[in-house]
Amino acid sequence: MKDINYQKTSVVSRRNLLKGTVAGFAGVGIFNGAQDLSGKSNLGITRGRLKQSVVSWCFSQHWTLEETCRYAKDLGCGSVELVSSKNWKTLQKYGLTCAISPIAVEGRPFIKGFNNPAYHQRLLKATRQAIDDSAEFGCPNVIAFTGFAEGFSKEEGAKNCIAGFKQIAGYAEKKGVNVCLEMLNSRVGDHPDKGHPGYQGDHIDYCMDILRSVGSPKIKLLFDIYHVQIMDGDVIRRIKECGEMIGHVHTAGNPGRGELHLDQELNYKPIMQALVDIGYQGYVGQEFIPTGDPLEGLSRAVHLCDV
Repeated sequence: MKDINYQKTSVVSRRNLLKGTVAGFAGVGIFNGAQDLSGKSNLGITRGRLKQSVVSWCFSQHWTLEETCRYAKDLGCGSVELVSSKNWKTLQKYGLTCAISPIAVEGRPFIKGFNNPAYHQRLLKATRQAIDDSAEFGCPNVIAFTGFAEGFSKEEGAKNCIAGFKQIAGYAEKKGVNVCLEMLNSRVGDHPDKGHPGYQGDHIDYCMDILRSVGSPKIKLLFDIYHVQIMDGDVIRRIKECGEMIGHVHTAGNPGRGELHLDQELNYKPIMQALVDIGYQGYVGQEFIPTGDPLEGLSRAVHLCDV
């Protein structure tokens, strides 16, 4: 994720964008004859076995929050996520929820995380507030991070994370909101939104060991498929291993964190089927960085993940 900055830009009408999207898809046969987004087509979510969400920051340079909500609604998504609680009224206006809430801290929240006890006080305060807001609004999850290593060994960082999460676990259980620890890749260093060299929770097994040690049903994993592929691979097997510990899911193409096109290395249909197979009930958040028409890319991704 990144800092959220909604910026209105000039866009053509939603109707024209959707028409253009359909025309483009017809040329490659990606939607098997779909016609439009009139409500009778299959361009959006039709099967609905997985709930889907749009990650707001990825599209903030193309659309306002209102526009993002309209497109999400058109495609059958139930959420626009990582939106500050002060903007949740806009989501509510379109009948949407926020699938996972950010926390209100200065800077990029994945840098100063629970692996450093010096940050526990402010993180616990911000996480409690996010849990309160989420419980009131109906947001199921709040995001959390290990933070960058900052000189802590893996063992020290894990111990500190466990101690911090244990302090918030009971509160999350009482409020019925998950706190989801995100694993991020530390390999990609050429773009600040594609990788995070120095991030300590950079492997699934490391994050899962922390979560198991905390032992709370409300302290879960944010399974980001893009990051998992870069660091660990074997995505479908890992989904099955993590099982009910997965509280939220993010997508993106690899390499490059672009669209979920067929020319990147992740095969999303069987990955989504694996989530269905384990009985996953949470949201799948589309968190790719558009390289072309953002609506075309989003529509394609939503359709691809609708297994």
